[in-house]
Amino acid sequence: MTPTYAIEVSNLSKRFGNNTVVDNVNLRVPQGKIYGFLGPNGSGKTTTIRLLCGLLTPDGGTGTCLGYDIRKESNKIKQQVGYMTQRFSYWEDLTVRENLMFVANVFGLAQPCDSVEAMLRRFGLLSRSEQLAGTLSGGWKQRLSLAACILHSPKLLLLDEPTAGVDPQARRDFWDEIHQLARDGLTVLVSTHYMDEAERCHAIIYLYYGHIIAEGSVSEVIANSGLQTWSATGADVIGVMNELKSSPAVATVAPFGNVVHVSGVDGQALEQVIESYRERRGIQWSRTSPSLEDVFIYYMHNNGGRD
Repeated sequence: MTPTYAIEVSNLSKRFGNNTVVDNVNLRVPQGKIYGFLGPNGSGKTTTIRLLCGLLTPDGGTGTCLGYDIRKESNKIKQQVGYMTQRFSYWEDLTVRENLMFVANVFGLAQPCDSVEAMLRRFGLLSRSEQLAGTLSGGWKQRLSLAACILHSPKLLLLDEPTAGVDPQARRDFWDEIHQLARDGLTVLVSTHYMDEAERCHAIIYLYYGHIIAEGSVSEVIANSGLQTWSATGADVIGVMNELKSSPAVATVAPFGNVVHVSGVDGQALEQVIESYRERRGIQWSRTSPSLEDVFIYYMHNNGGRD
């Protein structure tokens, strides 16, 4: 069965002055899926997401979002999009309920009071409904932001670094809600730097300065990177890590607590380098699977894997 695509774009490009921020991006996002966008700061993640949903006009390329042309029908797209920014963007001098009522009236909801009450209940905000938004903690502000974003029942949700500055439990609760929304048919695009959040997405896209250089499920992106990885543990593992950084066979070296991951794309050359350290007293070596973070670091340190 052919999937229904919420987004289909071809050769999408965007320039700011002489700087090409998005360069011939081709992408299909199935309806009801969560797509995570990864990449270094300034790699074009937010710009790409805004182009995909008609919030920015492309300089080149064509495509549709929710069945509408991203160039000609951007106003229709915007009416069906919820957008949550990294920074809290609602009114701190209004109560939680007043914020939601304002949003409900902006979107012209037929029964604003009922819609707001439903959101307050869904996100556990009833007990805080009369509290000024500015006095909420980061986690509660996040709940309010998400409630406001989906109040008008959008078909597409855009999340730009949505969990920055919130505690682990709030992040987990947030992602549980996002997956429930996707299960109900909402398509989600999320920009994140957190590897554990990327792993919660149905698919991820790695952007390197306007180019998509990796796309697919987490397991597919890891497998397609071609990385071979060894782990090292021991008393002077950091000293070994510093020595290995200068080896041409080593693409990345990264510490994970008491373990160091050593990765390269030429498995035989990498193994030869590691062989010379096997007799180093107190260091134990074992083969392991590369993590998503290993792949992220590899792309970032190797010009995005591009020649």
